[in-house]
Amino acid sequence: MAGSTPLDAALPAAGPQRRPVSVNYVVGLLFLVYLLNYLDRQIVNILAEPIKQELGLADWQLGLMTGLAFALFYTVLGIPLARYADRPGADRSRLITVCLAVWSAMTALCGLATGFLQLLAARIGVGVGEAGCSPAAHSLISDLVPKAQRATAMGVYSLGIPLGKLVGMAVGGVVAQAVGWRMAFLAVGLPGLALAVLTWFTLPRPQPVSATPPAQARFVPVLRELAKVRTFWWVSLGGAFMSFVSYGQTAFLGSFFIRVHGLTVGEAGVALGLSMGLAGAVGTWFGGRMADRAARTDQRAYVLIPAAAAGLGGVVFAAAVLAQSPAAALAILAFAGVLNAIWYGPVFATVQGLVPPEQRATAAAVHLFVINLVGLGLGPLAFGGLSDLLNSGWTFGGLGFAGLGPRQGLRVALLMGSGLAFLALAAFWRAGRTIRGELEDQHAS
Repeated sequence: MAGSTPLDAALPAAGPQRRPVSVNYVVGLLFLVYLLNYLDRQIVNILAEPIKQELGLADWQLGLMTGLAFALFYTVLGIPLARYADRPGADRSRLITVCLAVWSAMTALCGLATGFLQLLAARIGVGVGEAGCSPAAHSLISDLVPKAQRATAMGVYSLGIPLGKLVGMAVGGVVAQAVGWRMAFLAVGLPGLALAVLTWFTLPRPQPVSATPPAQARFVPVLRELAKVRTFWWVSLGGAFMSFVSYGQTAFLGSFFIRVHGLTVGEAGVALGLSMGLAGAVGTWFGGRMADRAARTDQRAYVLIPAAAAGLGGVVFAAAVLAQSPAAALAILAFAGVLNAIWYGPVFATVQGLVPPEQRATAAAVHLFVINLVGLGLGPLAFGGLSDLLNSGWTFGGLGFAGLGPRQGLRVALLMGSGLAFLALAAFWRAGRTIRGELEDQHAS
């Protein structure tokens, strides 16, 4: 984004100091907030195996803790918090700051849990805090960044996803190996409280462009309007399938490398963090930049590029799971990480472009509700349940099969789940039929 005049525009500062800040600073600071958002959300994945051993949990309990319990509160509370962010004069910067402080404190509390229910309650608290972050941040970025550069800006913000995974996997694995999984939660939770202080004093609160901003529409009429926007629902469905596969696989990749390839928790954390985190960062950045450039000629690029990446990513991930050596698996997994991260910037930008400014946070919250309830809520739980089933086997009415054991059971579960990437391909491809007309309709209104 450097060197682009619109993104270098100055904004008023948030706190008592009056020096202006640039749009680049705002997007960069929101990226750091989102990095901690994803770090605190995902660190439990690399800690799953030591938690499982100490607390005596089954894989389905790990899936519940990493997915459904978090996602229910994260997605449901996201909508009322987004409605607040869309109100005329709403202080989105303060909302983001308070949410950051809450989820960081709850992440630290995970390290003090002595049983499954306590840990589950703390994870729910993390979900409550994180619910208000992305809808408000998406709305704020969309107000500040020109439409032609919005996918790039959303890509920069979304770099928090892969880099949050990198830091969470690496730091979580190393700290857990050295001093235990409880200290790992404390190590990543406490820095968020310090960042909350920085955002409170430096994240600007831009004023509406119009002196008399439009009144906030009621929620049900907004949903009725969204219901008519077919592209919105197709990209939400595509994102839901991608998230189902991504969250489900990521929740158990640490366990996979520990069980199948014999890595320690520290080795698995560093290896997966570097492999998936760096690769995902490349894919996220490249996806936003490539979509913005290709869309100058054809706006269908915002969905057709994610469609192609989804299908190829599913095939490459399957090859990584089948690899016989950890080095080969990690190398192939890095390629899959690039492909599976390409959709973030283009899809998030598409959602923001399909609605008027006063509905952007609400549209983002509904979009995130769909993709996270399906992906984050059901993905880890489904992968964990399938792993348990394939591990132990089953019998019913004289039919059934012998269990594959914890190693091969998890491998087959990951393989079976990767096929859902083709459903994401189909949904994104279908969105290509309507995206041009609906983006043009919104631009003309």
